[in-house]
Amino acid sequence: MKKIILTGGGTAGHVTPNIALIPSLKNLGFDIEYIGSYDGIEKNLINDIGIPYHGISSGKLRRYFSLRNFTDPFRVLKGFSEANKLIKKIKPDIIFSKGGFVSVPVVIAAKKNKVPAIIHESDMTPGLANRLCFGSAEKICCNFPETLSLLPADKAVLSGSPIREELLKGDPQKGRNFTGFNDKKPVITVIGGSLGAANVNKAIRNILPELIKKYNIIHLTGKGKSDDSLNNISGYKQYEYIKEELKDLFALSDIVISRAGANAICELLALKKPNLLIPLPSKSSRGDQLLNAESFKKQGYSMVLTEDILNDTLLFDTINKLYDDRLKYIKAMSESDQNSAIETILGLIKKYSD
Repeated sequence: MKKIILTGGGTAGHVTPNIALIPSLKNLGFDIEYIGSYDGIEKNLINDIGIPYHGISSGKLRRYFSLRNFTDPFRVLKGFSEANKLIKKIKPDIIFSKGGFVSVPVVIAAKKNKVPAIIHESDMTPGLANRLCFGSAEKICCNFPETLSLLPADKAVLSGSPIREELLKGDPQKGRNFTGFNDKKPVITVIGGSLGAANVNKAIRNILPELIKKYNIIHLTGKGKSDDSLNNISGYKQYEYIKEELKDLFALSDIVISRAGANAICELLALKKPNLLIPLPSKSSRGDQLLNAESFKKQGYSMVLTEDILNDTLLFDTINKLYDDRLKYIKAMSESDQNSAIETILGLIKKYSD
C-alpha cells in the first residue's frame, strides 16, 4: 500500500481541498496521514474524518514588524525537525500540500528525504508560504490561468481546486423542504464565508423588501451575524452556519452572491452556479480576492461588484441582470477546463509516487 502525507492549515481553505481528495485517494489504495499545526483549525477537521493526524510547531513568516518575528523562526525550525522525524517514521511515497505556513517545513523536509511533493496554490498570486516551497516541489498546481506565468514554467499545472464530492450531490427538493419555500420564485443564496461579511449582509438587508417581491433569499450570515428582527419575513431564511444541508441549498439556488475566496468560487464553478462576487477589499486582505474575482469575470464565470462602488440601486440592478443572463454564465462554466481538479491532481500523485 502506498502512503501519502497531506499537509496544509491555518484556514479552512487550506484544508477542505485536501479533504476533497481523500475519498479518491482511498479508492486508489493510499494509506493517508496528515501533518498540521498543534491546534489549528485543520486538527478538528481532519480528526472528524478519522485520518491519523500529527501536529508540529508552526510559525508565521511576516513581512511586517512584529515582536513575534523574533520567536517564530525558532518555531519554524522546530517544525522542520518534527516534520523530518515524521517523514522518516511514516516513509511516505509522496506529499501533497495545500499551503499555509505549517506546510513549509513539511515540504522542505520532504525534499531533504527525497520524497516528491506536489503543492497547490489557490489564489491568483502565490502566497509567501507556497513561494518558499517552490524549490522543493515537483509540481505546483493552481486555479487561475493568470497564475501560470508566476510559477516556474517546468512545474506549473492549471488544475483548478479539488471540490468535495458531496457538494455535487445536492437535492433541490430537500433544499426546498429545509427552507420551507413553497412557491416558484427563483432562489438566491448569499454566502459571505465562515465569518460572514458584514458589508454584504448590510447591503442585502437594505434591499430585502424589493428582493423578496421577486426572489426567495437564503442568507448565510456567518456566526453571530443574524438579525432576529428578520426571522418571520416570508421568502427570507437566514442561517449563521450550514454544513450538511449546504449541498441541497446550492442545488436549490438559481444564483449565488459570494465573497471571492478561491475555494468558494471554485465550488461555484464546479456547481455551475451563476454568481455575483463582492470581493474582500484590499485594505482587509492582500488583495487576492479582487484578483480572483477579476479573473472569473474575465473568463465569463461571474459578475463582480467591489465594495467601494456598492450601493442599493446598483446591487439590485446587478442581481436582476445576473438572473436574466444566467444561462450565459452556466454555458461559460460548463465549458471550463478547470472542472477536473481531482482527476488532474490524482494523475500527478500517481505519476510521482510510482
